[in-house]
Amino acid sequence: MTNYYSKSLNANSLQKCYEIVPIRVAQFLEAEIVFVLGKIQDNDDVLDLGCGYGRVAIRLLEKAKKVVGIDISKDNIQLANEIVGNNKNCKFYTMDAANLKFNDNTFDKVICVQNGISAFKVKPLKLIEESIRVTKKGGTILFSSYSEEFWDDRLHWFQIQADHKLIGEIDYSRTKNGFICCKDGFCATTYSAQQFLELASKINVKTTIHEVDNSSVFCEMIVI
Repeated sequence: MTNYYSKSLNANSLQKCYEIVPIRVAQFLEAEIVFVLGKIQDNDDVLDLGCGYGRVAIRLLEKAKKVVGIDISKDNIQLANEIVGNNKNCKFYTMDAANLKFNDNTFDKVICVQNGISAFKVKPLKLIEESIRVTKKGGTILFSSYSEEFWDDRLHWFQIQADHKLIGEIDYSRTKNGFICCKDGFCATTYSAQQFLELASKINVKTTIHEVDNSSVFCEMIVI
């Protein structure tokens, strides 16, 4: 799962992206976390896919019994472990989300927020199937992507990242319809509600789509 986020946009540079967010994007990021927290119970073991430097995982400790974060970038995981310190209830590991090293039926909740299903650059069905494998029966899987309503704000945030040299110059001739492309080869896509539903129809889950804050589209899947 080697990609742009593991090679270029990781650790301190990734953290910087979240330090320069405009107000509307900060609202979007907080709304995602609040929505996920609302789905977590006090005794839940939670897996955070593509955890980066632990931005979301650490917040999930507000509700969860234990949180495990995985990311393909060793630099991300090193920074996450430095931030969390000796907290025994939050652990981070370098791992491929499409090839998890956990036993079947390990977690109560598996989450993958902020467009990980597109950003990971792996087959979405494989990603979902692996999430299902490690989730307990009756457990919940949450994947999110961007709402169409959030396009202008999302693009503005990416332009700020480009201005700070965190990503390449945006190629506006190719940037449209949910796709943001940079001249250094980076391309951020979007997963729509319809795409989530089509994907979920291929597997044995109970699926609900939620739009949150006019910024996120969440696909909630309950393992049957």
